[in-house]
Parts: sequence; C-alpha cells; structure tokens
Amino acid sequence: MNYFTALFNSLPGVVNLGIIYGIAAIGVFITFKILDFADLTVDGSFATGGAVFAVLTVAGVNIILALIVAFLAGAIAGLITALIHCYLGIPGILSGILTQLMLWSINLVILGKANQPISSRGALIASSSTGTSIGILLAIAALVVGVLYWFFGTRYGASVRSAGSNPAMSKANGISVNNRKIIALMISNGLVALGGALFSQYNGAADINNGRGFIVIALAAIIIGGAIVKKWGKNFAIQLSFVLVGGIIYYLVYQAIALINGINTEWLKMLSAVVVVIFLAIPYVKSHYFADWKSKHNRKKEAK
Repeated sequence: MNYFTALFNSLPGVVNLGIIYGIAAIGVFITFKILDFADLTVDGSFATGGAVFAVLTVAGVNIILALIVAFLAGAIAGLITALIHCYLGIPGILSGILTQLMLWSINLVILGKANQPISSRGALIASSSTGTSIGILLAIAALVVGVLYWFFGTRYGASVRSAGSNPAMSKANGISVNNRKIIALMISNGLVALGGALFSQYNGAADINNGRGFIVIALAAIIIGGAIVKKWGKNFAIQLSFVLVGGIIYYLVYQAIALINGINTEWLKMLSAVVVVIFLAIPYVKSHYFADWKSKHNRKKEAK
C-alpha cells in the first residue's frame, strides 16, 4: 500500500517532467518523423538551453526573455549541424555527434562550471509548486503545438514536410532541400533547448550533464505517443500532442520502477534503458511476431 501511495504522491512531479521532456521531444519528432534525420545534436542542445537560461536568469534577465534566448541558442546549434551536413557532405548522424561534442565545451564555457544553481524567486515553474507548474507547462505546450500546427500548415511548412518525405521529388519541383533541412533542424534544436531551459528552472539548477541520454527518452515518448495516437487519427496537432502524453507515460513507468522497495539506484539508468528498449521494440514485435501468429491462427480457422 505504501508503494502505491508513494507513486500517487509522485504523480504531479511525473506530469511536470513528462511535459517538459515532451516539449523537447516534439523537437526530435520534427527531425525523426518529418525530416527522417537522425539528429544526435539534441543531447547537447538540451544542456545548452539550460546553461543559457541559468546564466541569464542569474544575471537578472526576465524569465520569458531568457527562455526565448535559450530557444535561439538551441536553434544556432541546429544550424551548425545543418551546415556541416548540407554543405560539407558529412552524414547526418555524424554531423550531430560532432556538434554535440562541440556543445560540451561551449556549455562548459557558458556556465563557467559544471553546475549553476538558479533562484526559484519569480520562477514560472518550480518543483515546489507542482500544481501551478503543470498549468503553466500545459499552456507552453499548447502554444508550441499551436504554432507548429500553423507553421507546417503553411505553404513553406508543407515544403519542409515534402523535403523530408521525398527529397528527390521536392528538388524536382524547385524546393531547396538543404534550406528546408536547415530550418527544420533549427526549429527542432530550438525546442529541445527550450525544454532544457524549462527543466533547469524546474530542477533549480543547470548542469553540464542534463542532456545526456535525452535522445533515448525523446524517442520513447515519440514511439509511445505514436502507438496511442493510431486509434485517434492522423491529425498533425494530435500527433504532436501525444508526444507529450508519451513523455508522461515514460516517466510514470520510470517512477514506478524507481519506487520499488530495495532497488539499487545504481541500476536505475540500466533499468530505464530496458524500459525504452521495450517501448521501442513493441511496434516491431507487434508487426513481425504477432502478425505472423495472427495470420497462422486465421489460416487454421479457415482450414476448419
């Protein structure tokens, strides 16, 4: 009973973290689903957003302005990856890794140290006010989803989606594929950095290691949300919204594991990786193993 009580009491924090990581995961959704680009820059740009936000708020800059600047810093990180890939001919996944390595040093220079505490005075969100934080985070998430839904519904936004789904046809129709990749990567990493800034504010500190392993969490949120949204339709706004739902479910499962009595905290990283493996493997297992079993079962029924 104590276990379920503890899990219930942790739900506000789980929802907060799920939404924060969900907002950042929407950025990964743009490159992973729309652009078909494996971008590993995000592990670095997540920390960049937190570092820029921390330095600005400690210096007394307005929180909203600090969030905007954090978004722009992430967009610049995405721009670097895009330029390396598009104009130097380096594969996308390697371009992201190279930018991520650069960002490690850049983030350390921005912070000036490995960790920077942030005052909670006047903060938009904080772990000490989970109810209020949930409302504010939902408003930010709704704004992000609304703006992206509008943008990708425009002619230019549609050309970005076209460049991702069919680059050859897009090029034949006069669309600059490289230009669309640059824009998509900038928006993607800007959102990831925004998530990093929100996480730092909620956590009360920016840390150089905050973004480590973020890509795994983001992919889990996208896969979980995508599995659920299949039953609700293919509306773009709904797909984006369910990335947030996927983030919340991931953190709920993670918290459920973390609260198991007697579990060694040293195993949490490994167990969280196992959770992600399970979520990522579900579509494959369902389509390959269960589909074969279902077809065999149906053939046996027809034979009878």
